[in-house]
Amino acid sequence: MSKIKWRSRDEPVTKDEVENDGEKLGVKFPIDYIEVAKDYNGAHVSPKLFQVEGKEKVFGTLLTYDNEDDEHILEVFNDYMDTLPKKIIPIVFDPSGNLICFDYKEHEDNPIVVFWEHENAWEKEMLMQEEGLTEEQAEERARENVFYVASTFTEFLNKLYEE
Repeated sequence: MSKIKWRSRDEPVTKDEVENDGEKLGVKFPIDYIEVAKDYNGAHVSPKLFQVEGKEKVFGTLLTYDNEDDEHILEVFNDYMDTLPKKIIPIVFDPSGNLICFDYKEHEDNPIVVFWEHENAWEKEMLMQEEGLTEEQAEERARENVFYVASTFTEFLNKLYEE
């Protein structure tokens, strides 16, 4: 992680603040993420490029723990929760409105890092009403927009590169 430079960060926060918001989201954040989130709250990063299924994507901003900010992790989660699959917790915005997230499904203790694409993502409630899908089918459809990035947050950061 030494190659990473963090810019434009918000005020640092405590480990407790990060863990408390995790609890509000119903998850326990991994320690490697907590260490970065508390020191580089809301920061931009360089290098910032990474690959998702052979396509180049961009790390925009680490979500913040500043309650006053509209990129506060709880606010972002609440804004997207109707569309995000269950057990997916956003941690980073990309510049196009997609999210880099932790996926706790089948990884309760050590979530993997995934990329959630907002294009063609529908509210699950709408899928159930308009397409007659069951809740389970709507959840499966929502997961079609989720793509594996890395098995840990540290591994994800180590995959970042410049052009």
